[in-house]
Amino acid sequence: MRELPQWEFDIYALSLPQGHGFGDKVPTAAWLTDHGRTCGIATIFGEAGPFGYLVMRRRVDSVWIVTAEATDFRTPQEARLAIEPLMVEGKEPEPMKPRVAPRPPLFDLQGREPSEVFKLLACPSHFPAAWALNHLYLALPKPDRNWVSDCQTGNFHTRIWEAQLLASFREQGLLVTQPYESPDFHITNRHGGEAWVEAVTANPPLAYNHVNAPHGAMPTEKEEVFFGPAALRFAKTLGNKLDRAYDKLPHVAGKPFMIAIADFQAPSSMIWSREGLIGYLYGEGAQVATVDGRAQAVAMPATHLLGPSAFPAGLFADDRHAELSAVIFSNACSIAKLYRVPISGGGAPKGLRYTRIGNFFDRTPGALAGIPFCLDITSDEYRGLWPHGYEPWTAEMEVFHNPFARHPVSFELLPEATHWHEVDGERLCSTVYETSILWSRTLIQDEDQRPPKLEDFLG
Repeated sequence: MRELPQWEFDIYALSLPQGHGFGDKVPTAAWLTDHGRTCGIATIFGEAGPFGYLVMRRRVDSVWIVTAEATDFRTPQEARLAIEPLMVEGKEPEPMKPRVAPRPPLFDLQGREPSEVFKLLACPSHFPAAWALNHLYLALPKPDRNWVSDCQTGNFHTRIWEAQLLASFREQGLLVTQPYESPDFHITNRHGGEAWVEAVTANPPLAYNHVNAPHGAMPTEKEEVFFGPAALRFAKTLGNKLDRAYDKLPHVAGKPFMIAIADFQAPSSMIWSREGLIGYLYGEGAQVATVDGRAQAVAMPATHLLGPSAFPAGLFADDRHAELSAVIFSNACSIAKLYRVPISGGGAPKGLRYTRIGNFFDRTPGALAGIPFCLDITSDEYRGLWPHGYEPWTAEMEVFHNPFARHPVSFELLPEATHWHEVDGERLCSTVYETSILWSRTLIQDEDQRPPKLEDFLG
């Protein structure tokens, strides 16, 4: 057996019901058998013990399940000796329990014609993404019966959004379950906080090939950025979900309810569409104006979105939709996210360079633009952006709170997300990460190519 590096263990731990939420039993080391079917985890309770272990094994369908646990050892050596007999090489996978259907393999096409974007996972440069997505799929508590076929074909992005949400939730130590067909997730923390989450993607009016599609035209006028077509697409997508009245379901009634939305409405639209979501939710944008001789950001309110539909703006501007507690958003639901997490941890394929280019959020008071960056994702500088020592799943997660929510969501429920909320009419941002990324792209090159430089991407 081999000792697992932190990043790899963290991926496997996402299969535990509470993911990285170990509470007082903190992992100190983990090992994997050579055949990959058994994972042993050494733990410590408190600062001085007692010591213990947790053993996970693969079922015949590759899903991880917990098969043994103990917490009564006086020393870590005793715990390690107790683990070793359970780490048997060559032992067959665990059998399926009665009335539990085996999970279909993610990469068995069963005669289906895969989408072009799913085919990308077969490229050597994308093997880390395929590996990560497979583990997240296997970690889902109860995926929809069509999950695999959807992921392989026309609903790839919807399914990877669900997978990334699971990873983000469990990375924050949440108990994640899927006890009903909808909403998609029920999340709870150790302090009794809970919420229901429905996942959705903003899709284009007409389907397009996501692979190597030319970048869509980015709006140039601030009014169009905040209140134009992107805002309207978010409005219609969220409206369709609200019309289903999830909050009135018996298991949801009286509890916080959130919609988690990711954007695929146009090629590369997630680079710039975030402002459209903000414009729709709060009925307010921002533009640069000269005040007292210097450039400042000033509010740009709107009651309706642009276009002939005159769709009302400001979903969170009053109590019309108090049933919606918050909207979760990420501008990084992508294959690139799936490979950046393991690669930044240490799982980079040989011979390739992965570079992330984009803009950091500038927290300087009065800042009017982001801070450009261009970083190799295997570099110490990149890994040092986060306390994990590698890129976290939750890094780009933003929670936009409804100030009129009937059942507000506690910040402690999603402690590692960026929270946007109102205090005395002022919109504030709270986050535990010093680094937030407004938008980015990831470039893959052969190592012998010239490394990109920031000036290559500055217009």
